[in-house]
Amino acid sequence: MAIAFILACIVLIAIIVVQIGRVSELSAKIRGEEEAEQAANRSSGRLMIPFVVVFLVLCVASAIYYKNWMLGFGPLESASAHGSAIDSIFNTTTFFTAIVFFATQILLFYFAYKYQQRPGRKALFLSHDNKLEVIWTIIPAVVMTFLVVGGLDAWNMIMADIPVENRSVLRPQGEDEFIEIEGTGYQFAWHLRYPGEDGVLGTKNYRKISALNPLGQDWNDDKNLDDFHPSEIVLPVGQQVRVRITSRDVLHNFYLPHFRVKMDAVPGLPTYFVFTPVKTTDEFRKGLKEYPEYNVPDPEDPEKMLWETFDYELACAELCGTGHYSMRRVVKIVEQNEYEEWLRGQSSYYFSSIRNSDEDPYKGEVLDLEKKERRLQFSDKLETVLAEPDSVQRIIQFDYVTFALGSAKLTDETTYELDFLVDAMKKYPSMIIQLAGHTDNTGDINMNVELSQARAQQVEAYLVEKGISETRLSSKGYGPARPIADNDTEEGRAKNRRTEFEILSK
Repeated sequence: MAIAFILACIVLIAIIVVQIGRVSELSAKIRGEEEAEQAANRSSGRLMIPFVVVFLVLCVASAIYYKNWMLGFGPLESASAHGSAIDSIFNTTTFFTAIVFFATQILLFYFAYKYQQRPGRKALFLSHDNKLEVIWTIIPAVVMTFLVVGGLDAWNMIMADIPVENRSVLRPQGEDEFIEIEGTGYQFAWHLRYPGEDGVLGTKNYRKISALNPLGQDWNDDKNLDDFHPSEIVLPVGQQVRVRITSRDVLHNFYLPHFRVKMDAVPGLPTYFVFTPVKTTDEFRKGLKEYPEYNVPDPEDPEKMLWETFDYELACAELCGTGHYSMRRVVKIVEQNEYEEWLRGQSSYYFSSIRNSDEDPYKGEVLDLEKKERRLQFSDKLETVLAEPDSVQRIIQFDYVTFALGSAKLTDETTYELDFLVDAMKKYPSMIIQLAGHTDNTGDINMNVELSQARAQQVEAYLVEKGISETRLSSKGYGPARPIADNDTEEGRAKNRRTEFEILSK
């Protein structure tokens, strides 16, 4: 038993000796790793200084290199009246944030170098320092105060809305103190709307939105009848513009970067902004021409330089879906005369798409806007005919004068065209005319002659009733004797059933 105990003690002593050897070996390795770690700390600390220098130099160099592609710098200065205020706020903010950025980066990397871990060094625990807290509280507060006050001043100038009473006043097109347009966002496009000749946008109701009425315009509101929907934004330079912004589905953002304006398009919550463009598209292009970055071929049109293909643009600044990119629209800023010419080429959405459809509340009626347009057409025809020499037969056909079927009774809704003639004869008091009635060749020829004569006399009687002297008027019915189209077709017969007048003397 004693021998066994002695052997066990010897084995235990041997194990202890072996473990002590291993501990010594591990201690030696640890001391080597600590030295390696210290060496790594020293090399990393030294590299911090050149790294921060290179990093900051590259930051400055890249900003300088790309400044002519950044809004607010180089050729991309603001093209709106208020844009300089926004650019000034951004520049001031950039100045102070750059100071903080450079200071923090320099101190960050310098501290990493200076206070690298060394044997025997312990970190200082600083629980409180009133002086430091006052400094880093007061200085940012003062800077932020100036930035916020400047920003609010710019905001109040930009967001100063046009009074409602001014927006609802009918204004002659082209003579407005401001222009109000509308942009409605949907996936994935902008639907634009301009006021017509009255200068006022009509009311909308989302319940009225349909395939034929994409904006839900209320056609019972006369102000809607002349509104038009262009494919691009065209605005006159120097004119104040109010943009009304809505959305038909999700959140969008109406963004005109070159004019420093952007506003969310929120479903159910109309928003707006007001701005005044101060540079035409051509003027902005000429500014770009002075910079070498824009005197290179356009990748999409190699035959033109980049500055030649530049356009202001409307973008959506919200990620509204996979087709977000297609929200882009071209914006053109032009001179006033070019803008007015563009306006004359636009057509009312109501008259081009809604008129006499099932959604038209005035179906079958003749509207005042139509009468106005037809008066201009009549005047143009009259002036053209009056310019002809006396040797030419000067005949003008009534386009809208009609009679009850088979009778000489004038229909009430078409006498307005005769009023155009009344006004013309008052304008030209020496003008003498002969009224002529015509029919197609259907039915008895004598009855047709009598009917055409009666209709011509009925028109003559209407003119006399309106104050035109009988001595300046005469009438004659030709029946089917003078067709202007083929009587073998219904279309031709309809053209032959007409009333017209010939100017005998100016």
